[in-house]
Amino acid sequence: MTEPAYSLAPSAAAIVSAFYAKHAPPGGDHGDDARALIPDANAIVEMVDAAFWASLRREEGRPPLISLAFVPPDRAGQPLTFATAQSLAPEALARLGPAVERPGVHLGVWRDGDELRVWGATRTLPELSFVIEVIEPGLVVLKYRRGPELGKFGNMAVLRADQIRVIDEHNAYQPECPTLLNALFAALLDLDAAPTKRDAGATLLQLAVSMRSHGRGGMLLVVPDNKDAWRESIVQPVSYTISPPFSRLAQLLEVPPEERGRAGGRDGVSKQIDMIAGLTAVDGAAVVNGRFEVLAFGVKIGRRDGNGAVEWVRVMEPVADDIPTLVAPVQLGGTRHLSAAQFVHDQHDAVALVASQDGRFTVFAWSGEEKMVHAHRIEALLF
Repeated sequence: MTEPAYSLAPSAAAIVSAFYAKHAPPGGDHGDDARALIPDANAIVEMVDAAFWASLRREEGRPPLISLAFVPPDRAGQPLTFATAQSLAPEALARLGPAVERPGVHLGVWRDGDELRVWGATRTLPELSFVIEVIEPGLVVLKYRRGPELGKFGNMAVLRADQIRVIDEHNAYQPECPTLLNALFAALLDLDAAPTKRDAGATLLQLAVSMRSHGRGGMLLVVPDNKDAWRESIVQPVSYTISPPFSRLAQLLEVPPEERGRAGGRDGVSKQIDMIAGLTAVDGAAVVNGRFEVLAFGVKIGRRDGNGAVEWVRVMEPVADDIPTLVAPVQLGGTRHLSAAQFVHDQHDAVALVASQDGRFTVFAWSGEEKMVHAHRIEALLF
């Protein structure tokens, strides 16, 4: 039986086409090479349709976790190339799934005559390459390859069953956002941001991704450098104070990006980020300063003396048509969310990141303009 077309595939094609219409490089030798990698609407529809229906299949009892990249073999570094290109049909993708489910491996898709076929697999993609990732059954994310200085792909939209959530790069930016939060959004959304700004946010982004990936839930408090006011919002004594502050990640981040591999050796940036993210799995919160030096972990948050309890939080999400809502902190989730909201309510120059066990991810920051805590739901950006 022929499987029906996925109803959201044409909408997905419109979203992807609009993204590339805005961000495609200008013409010229290098620009023409990059523009040649942009898929047409028919290719997008076919890839989205195949990825969605493949996600609902099982191979040896497990769903396929695959990533499809629209790229020819000659632009994919040193790829693994099939002698005979394979079908893009869902059943064929499901069979290939177990071989390519490790992070960073993509099935290459390109035109073979009048049809799209899977030519092999690769870990190397050109900048702005179109990627479709199957996260779980019925959940597909449309992505693009960011610049070489960032390990995270950018997300265009999230398709879950019959719902589509379009990432709105303008929805995230607000003038009163703390510098660190704006840097995070620049790393996630802004292709035109200065590399130094994106690099600052990229570290926070990688911490968020690593926190979310350990699946235990956790909280990270980012406090100002050379200030101890944050301790007034922490229940004493602290079980795990770090003395002196652990600064290996901070040291590596001072090295130019192109030299970090040599400087980091076995304890490179990604390994240090994973280690710090692991501390957030301990009951309580981990604390780092703006240089990402670790100050403590397993800390319990209490109300600062003389301050009232946080009463309202404005919740927002960087997706199209989002309407910020005002909610009581108890409606945000569990005790982590309530504690994070209270901490930022008391410590206006701090940012709190909260990963939930169910995959939700929230960044809490103080809005100086509205004089209240904002909760930014960003899991749609982290898939």
